[in-house]
Amino acid sequence: MSATAIDINPAYQPEGFEGQGFFATSLDKVVGLARANSLWPLPFATSCCGIEFMATMGAHYDLSRFGSERLSFSPRQADLLMVMGTISKKMGPILRQVYEQMAEPKWVLCMGACASSGGIFDTYSVLQGIDKIIPVDVYIPGCAPRPEQVLDGILQIQKLAESEERRRREMPEYKALLAQYGIE
Repeated sequence: MSATAIDINPAYQPEGFEGQGFFATSLDKVVGLARANSLWPLPFATSCCGIEFMATMGAHYDLSRFGSERLSFSPRQADLLMVMGTISKKMGPILRQVYEQMAEPKWVLCMGACASSGGIFDTYSVLQGIDKIIPVDVYIPGCAPRPEQVLDGILQIQKLAESEERRRREMPEYKALLAQYGIE
């Protein structure tokens, strides 16, 4: 078979102009595609939801096939904050500090009933939802959510990352959202 007879088609390519020997598209689509398929999650796991996340990282579910295999335990090197489990009010300022240390663009995935709404812990010491202190992009329901739900949440974050404009974080609407949380 000659070199000219080989037809190579990528699995996915953004909409654009293509022809023999070139492919052109907008920078936003290429950057979105790169962001969506190279998320670096920072797990903030405090209880049983963290165990389900560990199962998602294992060989059976293999989160790495979605481009998220490199876990980052440094907020400055992560772009996806995954909050899992019960967050006490004493941990709230730490969680917020971790969020503020992350570079833009950043996304937040809230996993489980405890992180979403305090779960069964309707007490004075448990934060009744992390959306009281930081903005949340995707909620994963359940106590504890199954690994399939975690994968679906990651896919939802990927859709957000792929479709987000590069300059959205500089828009007045986004700045107003952060101002509601007291974040500059």
